Amino acid sequence: MSPARPKWSPPEFRMIVVLQFMAFVLALVSTLFLIVATWTDCWMVNADDDLEVSQKCRGLWWECVTNTQDGIRTCDQYDTILAEHPLKIVLTRALMITADILASFALIILVLGLDVIKLLREEPHIKLRICYFAGFIFGLGGIPGMIGSVWYAVDVYVERATLVLKNVYLGMHYEFGWSCWLAMAGSTGCFLASIVLTCCLYIFRDARSSQYHRSIYKYGRTAAGKKYAMDSRV
Repeated sequence: MSPARPKWSPPEFRMIVVLQFMAFVLALVSTLFLIVATWTDCWMVNADDDLEVSQKCRGLWWECVTNTQDGIRTCDQYDTILAEHPLKIVLTRALMITADILASFALIILVLGLDVIKLLREEPHIKLRICYFAGFIFGLGGIPGMIGSVWYAVDVYVERATLVLKNVYLGMHYEFGWSCWLAMAGSTGCFLASIVLTCCLYIFRDARSSQYHRSIYKYGRTAAGKKYAMDSRV
């Protein structure tokens, strides 16, 4: 008689489904945040007084100016990807693209590991390992995203402080904009999804193992084994 396949009890199943749903929502939103932040134009925004008639935004790929009176927006794309750009632009591009690829890859893996997906439903341990692996990749993806966004923001303020110390007045100064904030939020979400998928789901591993051993002890004895157990008690 083959051992019965262990199943989650209703409370455990509900909890792990809730954790997986939370991780999936965090992962999806964080991945979208990273992608949107990478391909939008407001990593730097002018922080001048209210007398300015235009808002200037600089991104990783182009620079845009919006007229605050009529709302007309014009953008100038940087020459080429391989052109000589500031180190801040080049490294942030590479880090954000890396974060986008890792987060997207981890999201696809996570979908395969969800218990609500029929694929590999008869192999719960494999699906749990898939969730662990997805959480690990999300953690890796959050690292370059956080490094790129924080380093970009710090560099903006360092550049501004350097000009102030040197008494250089350019007529305007910049602070980091909503695209940079979005990249930070996406990276933080990747870290949170990684924690849920690794640390929180790890709690249920012992419960699954103990339940598996109980099922073997209860159902896994063959007829010869039962006879041997009865004879040993005589």
